[in-house]
Amino acid sequence: MRSKGSTTRLHKIRSVTRLRTAIFICGLFLLFMPDVHWWHEEGDNRFTVFLNGFEMGTVEDADIVPELFRDARRELAAEREGMSFLRLTELDTTGEELIRGDIDDLSTVRRNIKTAISSEITSGYSKAYSIKVGETMVNVAGAEEVRKLLQETIDVYDKSGDFVVDLVADHSRELNVLVPRVERREEEEEEEPLLSFGGAANITDDEENWEPEDKEIGFDSFDYGIEEMGFSETVEVVEAYLPNESILDYEEARGKLTNLQELQQIYKVKSGDTLSKISLEVGLPLDEIIALNETLDNENSIINVDQELIITVPEPELSVVWTETTRDDEVFDLPVEYIYNDEWYTNKSETLQQPSSGYHETVSQITRKNDEELDREVLYEEVGVEAVAKVVEVGTKIPPTYIKPLAGGRISSGFGGRRNPFTGAAGSNHAGVDIATPTGTPIWASSGGTVVWAGWNGGYGYLVSINHPDGRQTRYAHLSKIYVSVGQYVSQGQVIAASGSTGNSTGPHLHFEMRIGGVAYNPMDYVNLY
Repeated sequence: MRSKGSTTRLHKIRSVTRLRTAIFICGLFLLFMPDVHWWHEEGDNRFTVFLNGFEMGTVEDADIVPELFRDARRELAAEREGMSFLRLTELDTTGEELIRGDIDDLSTVRRNIKTAISSEITSGYSKAYSIKVGETMVNVAGAEEVRKLLQETIDVYDKSGDFVVDLVADHSRELNVLVPRVERREEEEEEEPLLSFGGAANITDDEENWEPEDKEIGFDSFDYGIEEMGFSETVEVVEAYLPNESILDYEEARGKLTNLQELQQIYKVKSGDTLSKISLEVGLPLDEIIALNETLDNENSIINVDQELIITVPEPELSVVWTETTRDDEVFDLPVEYIYNDEWYTNKSETLQQPSSGYHETVSQITRKNDEELDREVLYEEVGVEAVAKVVEVGTKIPPTYIKPLAGGRISSGFGGRRNPFTGAAGSNHAGVDIATPTGTPIWASSGGTVVWAGWNGGYGYLVSINHPDGRQTRYAHLSKIYVSVGQYVSQGQVIAASGSTGNSTGPHLHFEMRIGGVAYNPMDYVNLY
């Protein structure tokens, strides 16, 4: 039987053995465990990788992270066809100092980065070209479509195909911007052969004795055809990667730039303009011009010089400006020549010389915007038949106006044929217009002039007659009182008498006449009596 002391010693030996065995096993476990690493150097020795704020894993060396990111992108690029776009990504690492700890396998970190990048890929983009004309922009698939579109726009007016459009870099811009340049196609120049005499070329140098041949300028002195072509608007072309849905097919893009569009423009009123004249000049119906401008009520609205009117003119976004030299023959008329007479009223004119047309041949340099002629300069002219201008003498004085000679009243008898108010017999002729009004109503001079009668005149009763500067005469009859005298000058609207019922009258009224050359005319053709 063992003693108590020997048992205690044996227990201690066994405990120490078990402890040593456990420590040995733990050491082996820690030594061969793949996800646990021991570090002996000081400072940050384990780095956690983040992409757009999300953890991708841990690595021992932060310098390896950019390479893992590039490898992940290469793998994705190899797996995908076409161009892919990656949203902005933020790659970051945070370090820490450990004695031991877990780290991830590099392939695991790369795989996590690849998965994260894949979720940030935006697809559906393609290389394209944006054509900007003014405020309008269209996108086409290739540079050849840009050239084709611009070339076809030029070819509409360049019937001979003499000009070609090329795209060149605009070096004044920081971005890679292309602009069109329209140039004449290069013609192959034929070398003139040297004349050979006896196997040797005959070369002479007589520049000192050579004199230019004097030639008179004539129709053969000019080169005819289109001289210059270009675009009226600034055209810019930029290469970019764009969403597929924003890229137009060729015909749609061409239509947006070259088809007629309703473009709103401003027209500044010039001296001598009227609304009807403006309508003809801009080719827009008068009612549409009125509808576009709140300041216009109707075709009689007053417009002022330099007033701005809104008009819409159908024009393409992309327009061609071209200059052409042409030879034309035409029958022409000279503008009317006016002789102004300050003694005549503006409603009087007289033709002093009848016109006749002329005939001439001209060489002209014409500048157009599309089909619209902007400018024409005659470079040379030969007149076959001289034209004769029409000469017209016109008055400059503003003719007098006429107003209703009283306030209120009612037309009781009109101008012309009527029954005699006293006998009832038909066939009577009324030389004026009767306006019924109470006795004593003030009567005004319809227009300024000189009083030639002021007193009693038979059937007229008390009568005032006024001669006006334009040769007309007004008569005011059946008056109760007269306030003017013969020879007196009265102004328009001046009170000259009071109404009544004197002479041959059936009641209080004003008999108002308008005479020209002694002949009575209907006053209502010259005055609004209502």
